[in-house]
Amino acid sequence: MKALLSLAVALVVSTVAVAQPKDAIKKIEAVFEPAEAKPGQTVSLKITIALGDGYHSYPAVQPSPAHRFNVNKFTFVNEGNLIAVGELVDPVGAKSKKDEDGELLYYPGGGTWLKKVVVSPAATAGATSGKVKIRVLICDKDTCFQPKMVDLEAPLKILDGPAVAVDKAYAKEIEKALKK
Repeated sequence: MKALLSLAVALVVSTVAVAQPKDAIKKIEAVFEPAEAKPGQTVSLKITIALGDGYHSYPAVQPSPAHRFNVNKFTFVNEGNLIAVGELVDPVGAKSKKDEDGELLYYPGGGTWLKKVVVSPAATAGATSGKVKIRVLICDKDTCFQPKMVDLEAPLKILDGPAVAVDKAYAKEIEKALKK
């Protein structure tokens, strides 16, 4: 009986979720800066979400635990020659609303998130790409829409030549990743 009740609740909840309107997302892209790097070098992965007029999105982390579900979720795929390091940096210029549950940050029109990535010191020259999976939550002034799952890939050219020293801030993360 509990299973049947749970199924009924799940069906009702899933039918209430509203799909994102076609004009909500203008563009979602990921690019590396710089677009070419040597083994050991740190690059920035820039993830841009551009939204249509009247839509907003959210940071990866909210300051108030009560608003922990009003976020975008980013999953960085560490495979091959690229290793994501450090914390994801939310866009600057967030708007803020305060309510009885605390502060809620949001980005009208979208924003650009940053993630540092280190080219493996053992990488060989050639083309590669960084992958990120995003669960994008978009709302308008009245409704939050069903999150959209987006897979992005950003090309990066690994340059020939000896590896450069890994940035000391990421050395332990790189050492750990290379042992796997």
